[in-house]
Amino acid sequence: VQLQASGGGLVQAGGSLRLSCTASGRTSSSYNMGWFRQAPGTERVFVAAISRSGISINYADSVKGRFTISRDNAKNTVSLQMNSLKPEDTAVYYCAAGNRGYGAFVTSNDYNYWGQGTLVTVSS
Repeated sequence: VQLQASGGGLVQAGGSLRLSCTASGRTSSSYNMGWFRQAPGTERVFVAAISRSGISINYADSVKGRFTISRDNAKNTVSLQMNSLKPEDTAVYYCAAGNRGYGAFVTSNDYNYWGQGTLVTVSS
């Protein structure tokens, strides 16, 4: 499966962005999906995840109540609605797909396909 992330950009603190990840090559419903982010000089960290059917969802504590992950299997897309953005949310955001087991997994090792990343910059 190939993943294409989009929707990044520059936004002021308190603003919103919506990231999208489109899967091609195989239907996204075959995969658990996740979003991770990597700020300059840091490791890639978990942001949000959603299981194949969308029933199970997990969020990093740092984004709970501000970010919402969703999926539309008919359109092979997963979205990340990001509200109340903070400068510390600045990072390259990656979508990921995994077909090992079923669930909203929080570790990168549970995903075997990655998109190219989209940059989110939040100014103060």
